[in-house]
Amino acid sequence: MGFVHGKEATPRREGVHPAEARQGIHDVPSLRIRSRAQSRPSAPRPRVRQEPAPRSEDQAPLLRATGLWTDRREGRTGRHMGEIALLEPLHPEAEALLAARHRLRRGLHADVAGVAAIVTRGLGRVSAATLSAAGPSLRCVARVGSGTEHIDVAAATAAGIPVVHAPDAFTQSTAEHALALLLSVCRRVVPLSAATRSGDWGARDGPLGLDLGGRRLGVVGMGRIGRRFAEMARGIGMEVVSWSRSAHPGTFPAVSLDELFQTSDVVSLHLALNEETNRFLDAGRIGMMKPGAVLLNVSRGGLVDEDALAEALRAGHLRAVGLDVLAEEPPRAHHPLLCLPQVLVTPHTAALTERAFRDACLLVARAVDGWLRGDPPDRALLRNPEALPPAGAPLGTIAATYLYGTAHAPALAGGAGPV
Repeated sequence: MGFVHGKEATPRREGVHPAEARQGIHDVPSLRIRSRAQSRPSAPRPRVRQEPAPRSEDQAPLLRATGLWTDRREGRTGRHMGEIALLEPLHPEAEALLAARHRLRRGLHADVAGVAAIVTRGLGRVSAATLSAAGPSLRCVARVGSGTEHIDVAAATAAGIPVVHAPDAFTQSTAEHALALLLSVCRRVVPLSAATRSGDWGARDGPLGLDLGGRRLGVVGMGRIGRRFAEMARGIGMEVVSWSRSAHPGTFPAVSLDELFQTSDVVSLHLALNEETNRFLDAGRIGMMKPGAVLLNVSRGGLVDEDALAEALRAGHLRAVGLDVLAEEPPRAHHPLLCLPQVLVTPHTAALTERAFRDACLLVARAVDGWLRGDPPDRALLRNPEALPPAGAPLGTIAATYLYGTAHAPALAGGAGPV
């Protein structure tokens, strides 16, 4: 043992590195091997390939917004996912999925300027002004649900912005809710429960319930939910007839709208709300309904003239009404329908079961996240597939659409078109 510059020197041992001897690991072969490997010079790191500069300074902000910008001066590379405006809360798992890669702005009146996506459950409206306020960074709008009447789809399509929705996510849960409303109003479940709780056992001698086996159900609108509800009603022994604005092959007889209203014991509305169907069930059609009939609506409140419906109930023309939707949500104080005992109403919750809500939120969240990361969108989830280039379009057109929307894609991809 010796001394080096006043310090006790570590004794050398054959085959043992001095650093290992100082750390006391010379007697552990595996650690000695690892230490020797770490002492060797590491291989040179591969150089990061920089993305090409944009065609002009005007395009740089757009590339930054889409996450495809790489700038040596900014000292960063890779993809930046951008921000997402959540106008309403989603299932916690869906929010966690989005928050893992994106910054979230929350709230019905969240600032949308500069966001890459806007997600709504229907209460939050996305108008043309909202799209304009978001600016060129906006790359998709999403609705957790099937209806998109709260989104200006035409304006989004013109801007080349895909609108994502979940057309089939709530089919089963909404159809089940319609059946629950039907059974509840026909068997007077709510008033009988209230009477029993108040000690009025004599309520059992009051008005009797309506049995449904063998009675006719008229389904207006044979989309996914209308067809599923018709299957359920047939399962409890009802005769089902239908009317639809478009042809839907199936096993349910199609009749004219007049015949459906005049002969059905129960009428259930399953239509999308638009200019053509606004107040679809007006005073004239309500008057055509069979006396003592039951009306169900789990679609959109705007389909019904609510004042005319309230008058028909007060006059005794209809037996009962089951609603999950109203024209104005939440309803104003002293709403005429809410003051009538023949009306059973729920707060637009037909779709919201535990499983359906979770599945729909995750479906939309994955679609939005995938699109923002550059994955090809599932066209079955697009309300406006025409906002994207047709299948088989040149790769340059698809890439330009991904960055700038359809309005500028042809020119930026090298073809003719507006710039």
